[in-house]
Formats: sequence, structure tokens, C-alpha cells
Amino acid sequence: MKILRIDSSIMGNHSTSRELTGAIVDRLRNLTGGDVVSRDLAAEGLAHATPATLPTAHPLSQLAGPLEGDAILDRAQSDAILEEFLAADIVVIGAPMYNFTIPTQLKAWVDRILVPGKTFGYSEQGPVGLAGGKRVVLAVTRGGFYGAGSPAAAAEHGDSYLRTALSFIGITDIEVIVAEGLQVSEEQKALARTNADEAIEALAA
Repeated sequence: MKILRIDSSIMGNHSTSRELTGAIVDRLRNLTGGDVVSRDLAAEGLAHATPATLPTAHPLSQLAGPLEGDAILDRAQSDAILEEFLAADIVVIGAPMYNFTIPTQLKAWVDRILVPGKTFGYSEQGPVGLAGGKRVVLAVTRGGFYGAGSPAAAAEHGDSYLRTALSFIGITDIEVIVAEGLQVSEEQKALARTNADEAIEALAA
């Protein structure tokens, strides 16, 4: 069993999403005995997607032509990201909401795992996901309230985007742990964390 942990918060040790991904991974490792691979997208400074930074397997990567210098390292990083995602049985993703959506670092990671011929393909019936069979747990944090039924629900483009992207590549086993209202008050922050911790403890193997 291989567990892949993805963190994207720019808040470092002040990040609630990082606390949640750590707790989720600890829970799943205790349940499954799986090996953990961690990737900190904010610390790595993952570049935006261009033909030069996309994985070698991506058809658009050929548009970059021969690579030199740092571009070779960027391509190798992208290849590693794709391969470790494909090898993972469980993926734990920290997804704080920034300006109504996911961090740009996390979007750059998604751009490296949505690869035609590797994680999805096309048929006469439409797109076909090729990365099914994985389990994904999203650790979602939000400063305000954007959940279903809230007045601002229509402005939520974070975990809804991730669920869409993951479903597109065939992943249907998606669990979401949410801590929201974190900037409303200290009392709400404590309540949100308590609720999230209870949801984490309820995760099954």
C-alpha cells in the first residue's frame, strides 16, 4: 500500500490544511501499514504548466523541443510527479481555499497528472478515465463558509474543481474532510478543527 501526501498551503507551520493532511496520513498509515511519499508543492516552487514543464508523456511536451539547463530539471520533476501519482494507492491532498479556488501550486500539480494516454483517453463515447482504483482524501480548509446550502456556496471553486478533475481521470473514491469558517472566530476555528478530527478518526481502512 502506497500513500501519497500532497501539501499546497503557503502558510507553513501555520497551515490548518497541513495539520489535517498529517493527521489523515497518520490515521491511514496506522490502518493500512502503507508507505508514505510526501510532496510539498509550495516549498518546491512548482512552475506553471508549459510545454517545457509538462511530463514527457504529455503530447504537448514535444512542442518545447530540446531542453537545456533548468528546463531539464523541471521536466524530470514533472515526470516524477506523474509516476508517483500513478504508483499511489491512496492520495491525500491538502486543499486550502485561496480566492475562491485552490492554490496555484496545486493547480500546477493537477496539470501534471492530467495526461492524455496516461490518466485519461478519448473514445467514441467521450473521455475515459484511466487512473481508477485509487482512493483520494481531500483536506479542505476555508476561512469562511462555502459549503452546500450556505449563501456563498456558488463561490466555492476549490474542492468542487478537484472532484471534477479526479473524476475525469476515473477516480470515484473521493472523501472530503472540511474545516471551514476558520477566520470567523477562535471558537469557530476550534469547532471546525474538532469536527475535522472526528471525521478523520472515522476514516476506514
